Amino acid sequence: MPHLMNNYSRQPIAFTHGEGCHLYDEQGRRYLDALGGIAVNTLGHGHPRLVKAISEQAVRLIHTSNLYQVREQEQLADRLATLARMDEVFFCNSGCEANEAAIKLARMYGHQKGIDLPAIVVMERAFHGRTLATLSATGNRKVQAGFEPLVSGFVRVPFDDLPAIEQVAANNPNVVAVLFEPIQGEGGINLAHNEYMQSLRRICDERGWLFMVDEVQCGIGRTGVWFAHQHAGIRPDVMTLAKGLGSGVPIGACLTAGPAAGVFKPGNHGSTFGGNPLACVAALTTLDVIEQDRLMERAVKVGDAIRAGLRAALDGVPGVVDIRGEGLMIGIELDRPCGELVAKALAAGLLINVTVDSVVRLLPPLVYSDADASQVVEILAPLIREFLGA
Repeated sequence: MPHLMNNYSRQPIAFTHGEGCHLYDEQGRRYLDALGGIAVNTLGHGHPRLVKAISEQAVRLIHTSNLYQVREQEQLADRLATLARMDEVFFCNSGCEANEAAIKLARMYGHQKGIDLPAIVVMERAFHGRTLATLSATGNRKVQAGFEPLVSGFVRVPFDDLPAIEQVAANNPNVVAVLFEPIQGEGGINLAHNEYMQSLRRICDERGWLFMVDEVQCGIGRTGVWFAHQHAGIRPDVMTLAKGLGSGVPIGACLTAGPAAGVFKPGNHGSTFGGNPLACVAALTTLDVIEQDRLMERAVKVGDAIRAGLRAALDGVPGVVDIRGEGLMIGIELDRPCGELVAKALAAGLLINVTVDSVVRLLPPLVYSDADASQVVEILAPLIREFLGA
């Protein structure tokens, strides 16, 4: 790889093709995918309906730009707005672009209210992207290091800590929005309590703040509902999506409702590639398959089975701190750095990930079978026990 920029610590393996929830390397060896391209491959690999839809769309039209109307984009916007009970949708290509749009929108909202230096409340351990603004909103010094000066205008508080929010509300008149993940993915599969989200919604209403949720990793049916904040029975003012929305075809979205709707006007924000016909057809097909094949129900059933299996297999093992998650978003926290488990699992035919040094992260495709769930436990639990010396 002499001409590839050296900014990834890649595993020494390349895949040639995939089928369902499995990938195959150049030697023909098969691997069970428990990472899903980092929560991207919602429908697994080579899903026949997705392949057919994007192939047929590629013949018709791939891209025209947002200088013109895009009917597939209009259809997808209508679909997402209905599912989320939101009003408007802006399409882009990735999660960080969707979050960048949300940050810009919040700042414009603040200026329209007469606030010269609008601030956004963000969370410790959050991850919102790698552009300068989303990097600055992210709560991870490793990711930020070397890119200073960071963008100002963010107030950081502990995750799932309501008193910290109330203290900011009492002392900072420049705050215009809160941006957070209902479930922190990169931060270690940390779940916000429903009561916290409901109280945060109330504070935003009382203060005139925008309630902005980053559903880039936890959205699109992964937790058993379309969007993770729906577990709390609330509606945000801004929601960002990407990753699993196109099942591997790059697409992101920033949805708005209530006071956030109508903030952007022509010329305020844009994207050359965002919402092109190919990406929108991939997203529409993904939503169709999730709904018609009842994949959200499967996410709950299979996710519960994996967590239950791991808890039973690792019960009483010293060094296992917690096994947590919602649906097919699963974290196994250990009491020590465990990055070496990625290579050990790879050698055993299983694709996993480790985040924040000590949390094994599983983000399987939503098309996982019961047998796939059992195999994850059968492979991973002994590896963790061996690693911990149990």
